[in-house]
Amino acid sequence: MGDDRPRAAGHRPQILDPADPEDARTLTALRDDPRLEFRDLRSSLRAELGKMVAAPDIPEGPEADRWIYYPWRAAVIGLPGPRTFRLIRLDRNRNKLTRAEQDRLAEGAIGIVGQSAGNAIAHLLALEGVCGELRLADLDEIEFSNLNRVAGTLFDVGVNKAVVTARRIAELDPYLPVRIFESGIDENTVDEFLSGLAILVEECDSLDMKLVLREAAARHRIPVLMETSDRGLLDVERFDLEPQRPAFHGLLGEVRAADLRGLTSREKAPFVVQLLGAAGLSPRLGASLVEVGETVTSWPQLAGDVSLGAASVVAAVRRIGLGTKLTSGRVRIDVERHLDELADPPPNSEQAWAEAPPESVGSPVENVLACAQRAPSGGNMQPWSLRAEPDGIVIELAPQYSTAMDIGYRGSAVALGAAVYNARVAAAAHGMLGPHEFIEGAPGSGRLLARLRLGNDRSAELAADYPAVLRRETNRRVGTGAGLAEGVLDTLEAAAESSGAHVRAVADRQGIEEAARLLGDSDRIRYLTPRLYEEMLAEVRWADDDPDTGIDARSLELTDDEWAAFQITTRADVMAQLRSWSGGAALGKYTGDRVRSGSAILAVTFDATGPGLTGYAEAGAAVARVWVGAERLGLCVQPISPVYLYARRRGELAAISPDFADTLASLQGRFLDLLEVPEHETMALVLRLSYASAATVRSRRRPVLGVDTSS
Repeated sequence: MGDDRPRAAGHRPQILDPADPEDARTLTALRDDPRLEFRDLRSSLRAELGKMVAAPDIPEGPEADRWIYYPWRAAVIGLPGPRTFRLIRLDRNRNKLTRAEQDRLAEGAIGIVGQSAGNAIAHLLALEGVCGELRLADLDEIEFSNLNRVAGTLFDVGVNKAVVTARRIAELDPYLPVRIFESGIDENTVDEFLSGLAILVEECDSLDMKLVLREAAARHRIPVLMETSDRGLLDVERFDLEPQRPAFHGLLGEVRAADLRGLTSREKAPFVVQLLGAAGLSPRLGASLVEVGETVTSWPQLAGDVSLGAASVVAAVRRIGLGTKLTSGRVRIDVERHLDELADPPPNSEQAWAEAPPESVGSPVENVLACAQRAPSGGNMQPWSLRAEPDGIVIELAPQYSTAMDIGYRGSAVALGAAVYNARVAAAAHGMLGPHEFIEGAPGSGRLLARLRLGNDRSAELAADYPAVLRRETNRRVGTGAGLAEGVLDTLEAAAESSGAHVRAVADRQGIEEAARLLGDSDRIRYLTPRLYEEMLAEVRWADDDPDTGIDARSLELTDDEWAAFQITTRADVMAQLRSWSGGAALGKYTGDRVRSGSAILAVTFDATGPGLTGYAEAGAAVARVWVGAERLGLCVQPISPVYLYARRRGELAAISPDFADTLASLQGRFLDLLEVPEHETMALVLRLSYASAATVRSRRRPVLGVDTSS
């Protein structure tokens, strides 16, 4: 190339814009040099960008593309612009670091003094993209013996350590600014090096410079991190928060930098012991310090220890950069100690479920009460109390079983109405049916009871439902997706209308798909609202739990992948993290998939005439009748409870999920429109109808008067 060959600094690549005339001439000259390799990565990187999930739009197009010349590599690489490059390269950081967190961390300049252990730290900072600029200082050149822990090669021997680190980073990210101090740092350059830094990482060998750096960091109010590569010892000195804090936590007392200048390795050893603490040294480092200058040249370091230390330093950098808790102090992240603690993990043992006790037959009144107890209720909480009286039975709403979604006890009232229907069916089958009535307290009191007087009526129509009511179950199995048989909806509509209610349904595939999206989105909000989430998990019953309330975990009918996901979603800390990200798009997948596999989504509605609960209770009887009617027609039934089910005003939505009130209002409106529910009608319950295999198990019920109520 002769004199036309472009010159570049020995540690920095040359970034060339082909639209710039001078850079274009440089590129032409480079292309004419047969010794140089050209590689164009732009197409392959943009192909990666196209595969990214939820990639944001960035205001950067092909005009930002650049050619990067690496003189020490004799190579030129074509890359997208810096924003596109960073977006693609750091995509796999998500969501250990969100994009917003990455952007915040990219604002800080970090200085690293000492490029033995510092080489690994600098490279790891660049790998994670958690800095906006790096300043590297070291006056030494790579020696062959350094390659036991410095990630260099034979070609780096004799090259300044800071240059080697800078080149390694440039080959990873040419857009990351890196400034080097090849002469190291002294009292004359320390302020220049520290000016504008967010964090100082100190990994130098000179004890006097360690003190000089800390004194300057305190003046500049810059935090200092140091990792000593023995038993994972990490020191944090928050001079940004405590500028008067003594250097090294005061472990060296009144020692000054001048006292430490020019010491041999052997002479440094006592101060190293003071800093590290003799009791804290690993046995091998302690023994090696005794041998320094005798049988070993200097204290030893291993690459694995250096890498571990780099990881702990970078974790501390992230905390400081993101403003999360990190106090001054010292901690050991001792891998050797943890390896001594190896043990077998606990086995993934199967739950040992107890067999349900055999059903027993009691007196006619006991059978009526037991049948009432089998009625469906939200979370199988059975929100009622049952008692027999001389001339009948009383079913009373029990407010203590209410949940946040049970707004104004409306869901409990629906359940109570279903229990009344069951009781009437059983009474008719035993020839004991009499009149019934609902008695309600003041609005908002939660007081509602039903009194069923016993008589002599055998109502054949009601009695015919008795076997079906006893068999009724919730079936959450994945359905076949087959369409409803002809006449099914007409039959169910007639059943609802005979009880003073209505059926609103979607049974076409497009409508079911839209219902799946809406109901899945509602379920996501249930996961992300702390109280709703806690109550949802509290409903699930495991082998060691009280089996007579709640939802038997087996009845969730989880597939293997759903079970794996469920175990994660039962962790409150995971849900809290998702809330902080406004994430969790997959949380409604279980409900959405069940709805998609169904044959119809059906809402039982009623004409709401006032604020009371009686209308909900009467609609609950219709729900029970529709449910058993659907099962008679060969359908499986699963109740679906969107968060907004019992909300009638926006304020009620805000009360149960303050952060998602607007979203819930939108979901509710769209769902009602989808089902074409008139404004004067109110939903009592939403049911998924499907064709599927039988349920694995039925959740049990509390016993009544000694009568087993497995159901």
